[in-house]
Amino acid sequence: MGHSKTTTLLAAALLAGTIAGTAFAQSPDEALAALANQTLSTGPNGESPVSASEVTLSNDELAQIKAMGATAAIVMHYGGDDWSQAQINGLETQFAAMGIEVIATTDAGFSSAKQVSDIETILAQNPDIIVSIPTDPTATATAYRQAAEAGVKLVFMDNVPAGFVAGTDYVSVVSADNYGNGVASAHLMAKALNGEGQIGIVFHAADFFVTRQRYDAFKATIEQSYPDIEVVAEQGIGGPDFTGDADRAASAMMVGNAEIDGIWAVWDVPAEGVIAAARANGRDDLIITTIDLGENVAIDMARGGFIKGLGAQRPFDQGVTEAMLAGYGLLGKDAPAYVALPALPVEKANLLDAWQAVYSTEAPATVSGSMN
Repeated sequence: MGHSKTTTLLAAALLAGTIAGTAFAQSPDEALAALANQTLSTGPNGESPVSASEVTLSNDELAQIKAMGATAAIVMHYGGDDWSQAQINGLETQFAAMGIEVIATTDAGFSSAKQVSDIETILAQNPDIIVSIPTDPTATATAYRQAAEAGVKLVFMDNVPAGFVAGTDYVSVVSADNYGNGVASAHLMAKALNGEGQIGIVFHAADFFVTRQRYDAFKATIEQSYPDIEVVAEQGIGGPDFTGDADRAASAMMVGNAEIDGIWAVWDVPAEGVIAAARANGRDDLIITTIDLGENVAIDMARGGFIKGLGAQRPFDQGVTEAMLAGYGLLGKDAPAYVALPALPVEKANLLDAWQAVYSTEAPATVSGSMN
């Protein structure tokens, strides 16, 4: 991680500590409430966040875009979770409203080589727009550079290729407040533990900006705000079997630390692996917090299971915003370099409302029917 990114994250950590009440003046609930008015994340190059609410297109601009008959491709890093599908749904919904045809949607399975191949295949179809999240900012940079030089309007989710400059090589990057969600998941862990205990951390062992932000935020908030909570084990997972990797990592933590009270997982799919490990080890009392409101962790939360809280992104709205920014690119309209959507702390009490906020639809029966 570069010096500028490290400095930015440290500054955010200090802000997070202030919100949390580093002097322990605030309860976890009070700290979580304060997050509603804060965006703690900065962009991949240290950019200050601009609210998604500031990204707008007039009726005249929409008419101009519709008249272009433009095409778009969606190039995902990974498609095996609810977050990715919600992003795609948001993109498709907004592109349809703008008269833009989606000609391809790809899933790289977290393989940079597969993603490079996906981009090369898509470029043969001459799209006007590519919306994408790089699996690896360095390994994929040449392929994205080829797209930019061909005149494709690039909009990124969460991360950007190495060496790319906003406004020159790409239109904008849109992200959730991943640092804020990491902070939220730490306060939720502390709340469930009543401020004390031993915990483990299952993090993403990859050069992936947003998952690093989550890890840094969670750990900094625990260390700065909750001195009676001790991190006793950490394990990175690389995938692509994130559930299985997390299962094995969490099992090792529980075997090596018999008194462990909770485990944090970097997103919902690894959290499912931690749930499996807790069940296998007879640890029905284990507390788990994570990030991303996937269906399986939502069902567990609804049942009063292991998942006591999580920080949710707003992937449907993120996709809508990315599509609108692609419209900025088509129009040659100045766009903010980095757009962020606020963190959303989720517990059982606000689970159904949170699902509506995250996915722009009511919770499925599998979730609502599990509430007890």
